[in-house]
Amino acid sequence: MTQLPRHLLLPLFLSLLIGACAEETPPPQQGAPAVSVVTLQTEPVTLTRELPGRTNAYLIAEVRPQVTGIVKERIFREGSLVEEGQPLYQLDDAAYRADYNSALASLARAEATLEVARLNADRAEELIETNAVSRQEYDNAVAALQQAEADVGVAQAAVASSRVQLGYARIASPIAGRIGKSSVTQGALVTADQATPLATVQQLDTIYVDLTRSSSELLQLRREIAGGSVRDTEETRVTILLEDGTRYEHEGDLSFADVSVDPSTGSFSLRVTVPNPDHLLLPGMYVRAIISNAVLDAGILVPQQGIARDAKGNASALVVNAESNVEQRAVELSRTIGNKWLVSRGLSAGDRVIVEGLQKVQPGMPVDASEVASAAAERAEPAEFEATAAGAPRQ
Repeated sequence: MTQLPRHLLLPLFLSLLIGACAEETPPPQQGAPAVSVVTLQTEPVTLTRELPGRTNAYLIAEVRPQVTGIVKERIFREGSLVEEGQPLYQLDDAAYRADYNSALASLARAEATLEVARLNADRAEELIETNAVSRQEYDNAVAALQQAEADVGVAQAAVASSRVQLGYARIASPIAGRIGKSSVTQGALVTADQATPLATVQQLDTIYVDLTRSSSELLQLRREIAGGSVRDTEETRVTILLEDGTRYEHEGDLSFADVSVDPSTGSFSLRVTVPNPDHLLLPGMYVRAIISNAVLDAGILVPQQGIARDAKGNASALVVNAESNVEQRAVELSRTIGNKWLVSRGLSAGDRVIVEGLQKVQPGMPVDASEVASAAAERAEPAEFEATAAGAPRQ
């Protein structure tokens, strides 16, 4: 029998010893994986809807000339705040001032003629009593007085008309607000009732947000309210989100809902009145409005990390049952409320949904479940926002 070299005996002996020990040592027993769960509770949930919209000025006045003339002076600064009645443009009013002075002179002449006619009528009335004048002469004096009075009225109307025309040569702001750029400069000819406005004044202390909403959503909401599954809100709160996603500090009031549906889009218009004391909102801005629709008295909210979807988009949740084993539940989701899903079917109050440690467990496995410490605080937060409809992928 061939003997192995001495230098190979020791490594061979060590390898046989390690192998024997490995066969005799049993594999270590692994304990149940630790997971974090949230115990679901029912709570009142305010159902909201996020709608796109555009801002519009509360009041808009286009400044146009009412008389023809040459622009003599522009009296305002473009982009500034103007008051109601504040002069904006001064037209060359030489011709209108001459007409006004002529009307004043005609009025003075008519008043002088009236004074003569009154004196003649008074004298004729005294003489008729003594038959010093004929009845015909007396009647002529009275008629001349009446005609002179009518002439004074005509002259007064001419003065008023010429005064109005002269006043139109100084163009004033019809409303208070912020004025835009001027379309004319000094020396430009403007005409009465021209199509192009000289400038536009917009009142922005309060602003409108015009929204559109699907009529099918409104019908569904009304059916839910009629069926008793939700109740109508006592007041409609409207939260405005700016174009960059930040929340506007002032809430709006729903002031108008259109009574007809646009047949081309199947939607109708809503108008929200929003305070704008700092003029942060400007006409034409794109915003989003979150409108409170109704209140679900016994809603169930589950954190978004506790919901998984398969390749077909079906939603499910892993729940720890009374035996501390994992169960998979198929769920139906209504919408997102903040960072949670509103569950419409599949979960109920008291269910313990796994939100942490999902990658370590499978259905049927025993687990060591512990409640998430912040779950109670999260449930206490008011639910106000709706981000996406049920079935949409999470970002």
